[in-house]
Amino acid sequence: MKKITDYIERQSFGVCNALGNRLGFSSGSVRLSFVYASFFTFGSPLVLYFALAFWMNVRRAMRQQRSTVWDL
Repeated sequence: MKKITDYIERQSFGVCNALGNRLGFSSGSVRLSFVYASFFTFGSPLVLYFALAFWMNVRRAMRQQRSTVWDL
């Protein structure tokens, strides 16, 4: 089961895992919260999810471009 959830998390941008690690919750509870909130609010948390995925990819790209402080 762990392999399956790791594969799904890698394919789905890793937003729930990153939020869970940062806030101190399990990633499963964060995923369930997103699913429940999406049902109750007709999918509006999906916009937040994709915005967070975009931001995480931008941060990752910025970190890969500059490896040291002197690369500014």
